[in-house]
Amino acid sequence: MNGNSGIVNYGGSMDISQSAVGHGATVNVPAREMAPPDAERADVGVITILGKEAGAVHEVLGLRRVQTGGLPFFEGAVDVRGTITRIAAIRALSQGQRSTVMAFDHLRRHYNPAVVVLTGIGGGIHKDTAIGDVVVTTRVVYYDLRKETPDGPRRRGEEREAPVPIGHAVNSFFTDYGEPAKFQATYGSGIRRDYLVHNGPIGSGDAVIADAESEIIRYLRAFNDKILAVDMEAGGLTQAFHEQDGSQAVRGWAIVRGISDDASPSKNDDNHDIAARHAATVLRSLLPYLPIDKK
Repeated sequence: MNGNSGIVNYGGSMDISQSAVGHGATVNVPAREMAPPDAERADVGVITILGKEAGAVHEVLGLRRVQTGGLPFFEGAVDVRGTITRIAAIRALSQGQRSTVMAFDHLRRHYNPAVVVLTGIGGGIHKDTAIGDVVVTTRVVYYDLRKETPDGPRRRGEEREAPVPIGHAVNSFFTDYGEPAKFQATYGSGIRRDYLVHNGPIGSGDAVIADAESEIIRYLRAFNDKILAVDMEAGGLTQAFHEQDGSQAVRGWAIVRGISDDASPSKNDDNHDIAARHAATVLRSLLPYLPIDKK
């Protein structure tokens, strides 16, 4: 070396990208090429919306609070029948599709989970779903796409389905537990309650539905008479999954909804605790089936 600075090449070939030449030269690496500092710390990311949903998930899965990147996450390692699954959970800032999109992105950037599961409560709209039952689904019908006409709205439903490995995982869960699966909960007073776990599609949009014969419910029943429940967030999760890219892409999603009401005028908050806890319990049983690359 004779005090050279810069690049010296004695024959051959070189591939140079994001290069700079000279003393003190620097390059700006695009953010998308930088791995998040806490990446690969979770197998499954969990999104909840309401405080009761988050509390049930934290208690049932045994999660502890951590502060990551200024955001309040909960972490834990859950052992179910010898399968240990690392969990990262976050509660969305508010109800609705948009906040769910952001929660998905927070999980993806900070924990890089293989699968994201939206867990909590929903309204039952099918005769087979009773209050306290749980719906596990890999199919979501987003019903808010519509055209407003003088004769009323003309809805243009959009259905999204989880990747095939998630579908197989959910099918395996129901093969082992039965369909519908029968679960039992024991409460502090010693009272035991049986509830069913169903597999079928749900509808998702921005409306709070308190009319079992509303135009939205009629539309969903006509779209697919097997739609079991409705919520306000699953559409956002499926859209975020659909539009993601890069090396930190999540590989699958699922929805677990405990039925807290029947989307009728009698809708209230009385059964939120029960529905949220049942959903969290089913999520725990589902974890060993989810397709997670342990490497």
